Amino acid sequence: NKTDFALWKLSRVNEKRQMEWESPWGVGFPGWHIECSSMSRAILGDHIDIHTGGIDHIPVHHTNEIAQSECSLDDDQRFVNYWMHVNFLNFDKEKMSKSTGDFLRLESLKEKNISPNTYKYLLLMTHYRKELRFSWESLDAANIAFQKLKNKINDIRLNIKKEDEIIKENFSKKAEKYKNEFINAMSDDLNTSIALSKIWIMLKDKDIKNIEKYSLIVIFDNYLGLGLLEFDSNN
Repeated sequence: NKTDFALWKLSRVNEKRQMEWESPWGVGFPGWHIECSSMSRAILGDHIDIHTGGIDHIPVHHTNEIAQSECSLDDDQRFVNYWMHVNFLNFDKEKMSKSTGDFLRLESLKEKNISPNTYKYLLLMTHYRKELRFSWESLDAANIAFQKLKNKINDIRLNIKKEDEIIKENFSKKAEKYKNEFINAMSDDLNTSIALSKIWIMLKDKDIKNIEKYSLIVIFDNYLGLGLLEFDSNN
């Protein structure tokens, strides 16, 4: 329906906006939804594979993006293949937002000497479509777990035989099984929590050589981007 959303919004009379333009319909600015459609198509083309956003964008914003974008495309052309919506990050029971004053700042993490990868590890412990309740206690617990993981990987690194080389293929049957389980978890709607659990199980498996464990971590961290192979210089 033409009243569902505005493609062009008129500026108020006798009021100067920071961003406004002349148009055939008068001085104004593009509606929020058409901004995203036009920028997406101008930069990424008429068709994109994955579009992300918060779950609060499902009922209005993304619905309108689809409507206006696909109306301007050929009948058989799809605007987006997959929509991936992340759930809310909450403080206690409240959604984290600027309007309530409850939101986490990067400066807060820096003040507590928390690395960005520790915070990322906390987020990856929960599936992106599930709500995540933030607390400093949960972040401290994630920090401890993350450091244990890094230390375990570093111990493995230091115990690799000098003649061993990083394995890119031809893993043992058991190591290949862990590789496939990790990739299958990531391929199943980015199930990062399951993928992380596979890493812990693999590292504790005594039937796999250290060089295979380290080689698998190289592969896994290409997916996760947690800096699992970045160690202090004194290590």
